[in-house]
Amino acid sequence: MTLHFDAAEYSARHARATQAVQDAELDALIMFAPESHFWLCGYDTFGFAMFQALVLTANGDLHLLTRLPDLRQARLTSTLSEDQIHIWTEVERATPAQDLVKLLQKLNVANSRLGFESQTAGLTDFNGQMLRAALPNLQDHSDLIRALRRVKSPAEIEMHRKAAALSDDAMDAGLAATHAGAFEGDVLAAMQGAVFKGGGDYAGNEFILGSGPGALLCRYYSGRRHLDAQDQMTWEWSGAYARYHAAMMRTVVIGQANDAQNRMHAAAQEAIEACEAATRPGDPMGNVYDAHARVFDAHGLSHAKLQACGYGMGAVYNPVWVDFPMFYEGNPLLMQAGQVFFYHMILMDSEAGLAMCLGHSVLVTETGVERLSRQPLDMLIQ
Repeated sequence: MTLHFDAAEYSARHARATQAVQDAELDALIMFAPESHFWLCGYDTFGFAMFQALVLTANGDLHLLTRLPDLRQARLTSTLSEDQIHIWTEVERATPAQDLVKLLQKLNVANSRLGFESQTAGLTDFNGQMLRAALPNLQDHSDLIRALRRVKSPAEIEMHRKAAALSDDAMDAGLAATHAGAFEGDVLAAMQGAVFKGGGDYAGNEFILGSGPGALLCRYYSGRRHLDAQDQMTWEWSGAYARYHAAMMRTVVIGQANDAQNRMHAAAQEAIEACEAATRPGDPMGNVYDAHARVFDAHGLSHAKLQACGYGMGAVYNPVWVDFPMFYEGNPLLMQAGQVFFYHMILMDSEAGLAMCLGHSVLVTETGVERLSRQPLDMLIQ
């Protein structure tokens, strides 16, 4: 069995989740989000790309319905016993939602108050339609487990610290491979390799790396180039340890920084420090976005900023490492001690053809934040 936490940790999570199901006045919750599966019982797989559901009843019964290829995966990576793992029949025109109904009938909850998770890549529209046809009275409770996962236990915080150390190592490795004429693929290989060498995992989405005009993109795209003598390169990456993330972001100048890049970097550093000052338990997340926006606007860079400046970190799966919610204007959600956030100060000036990005992850404490990265905020020039 490959588990990242001890029995007491999983028992506490199970008790909290069962209480949440009861508090929501549900008889059972049907979970499709892989993050819920991993958090609740350790089950770790990309099998959520197919039809897969974890059922938790108000009595605390926990059962998994999955495909045969994931049977051994569940045995090895989860707290589930053999009688808690159920396989749906995989044949032409299979209807796994009907297998789910049969499981719910065995648990005596098929005709009861059922909640489910729809806001997840673990439930495609096709499977969602099949699910609703089989169980038309479902209630959406996508935030039930997600809300429990937001505040991290001491053991989870340690995982985030390890992920942050891997992010730092990846930055060091990337800088060592960055110089005029360097191949982007070598830089990317160095960064990703540092994470693997440190015992880490694939991140929840691809490392983002782009140079030249591609430095103004904050999404991965296919294709590699060599760096010019005067160039720019933007990275957004995250170490991942036991699926827990601690993302970072930087723009590296190759050659010499011009006045505009110096001004943009100064604004980005001021903005991230303002975000740290605005992150306080009990305050709304919108305050952090406002702090970042005020700085960029004061520097005359409102045209280059985005509509969000970061988001939660956690143990998450593809397609993105974002663990919602995000820092955006007016977000009323109150921050709590024990949360982990990623700030990204992104400046993309299309008219000037320049990018300048700065980001790292922090732990919310009782009085403010603690940076999880050891890397300084200095401008990177290679």
